[in-house]
Amino acid sequence: MKMAFVLFDRMTTLDFSGFFEAITWLKMLNAMDDVSWHLCSTTEEIKDDRGMTIKINHVRPDLSAYDLLFIPGGMATRQLQFDKDFVAWLQTAQDVKYKISVCTGALLLGAAGFLKGKRATTNPSAYELLVPYCSEVVKQRVVRDGNIFTGGGVSASIDLGLYVIESLTNTEIAKKVQQNMDYPYYETGRLNNLDNQKAN
Repeated sequence: MKMAFVLFDRMTTLDFSGFFEAITWLKMLNAMDDVSWHLCSTTEEIKDDRGMTIKINHVRPDLSAYDLLFIPGGMATRQLQFDKDFVAWLQTAQDVKYKISVCTGALLLGAAGFLKGKRATTNPSAYELLVPYCSEVVKQRVVRDGNIFTGGGVSASIDLGLYVIESLTNTEIAKKVQQNMDYPYYETGRLNNLDNQKAN
């Protein structure tokens, strides 16, 4: 499982770090084989929406080399969704199996064409902005449509991380990660309920 975390200037760091903290436990618990990850961007460093600088170890990689693509949100997504160069880079992830966003990162998944015909969610403040990109905007904290996973606003990144872990492994692994993170709010065993909502 090779993961690409797409970061950009003025992103919201909790969107990224909540999911990152959860999903990287897959390696720490040896829950999957060959788990690795790269921080990816179009520049060698980015500055988040509070001014924190993050060094990038992979500049403009071919995203098709990864198994999982993750995109956080932040106010910058409202401009980036129209940045043809940035969107073209994201589109190199066309064949990546798992595509995941938190908050308004869904706008970038949408701009790249990955949400066509899909149900998705985003930060409640951006529901209307997401409408043109997907078949249905779902007002839930976590939404899965096939191998596309989207999360709501900011702190939903933790719930989404645990949900993806449960989807890729099992309930017991998700519970172990939840315990290690001391995060009591995620409800395991909801996979079938969330997936069934697609069919109803």
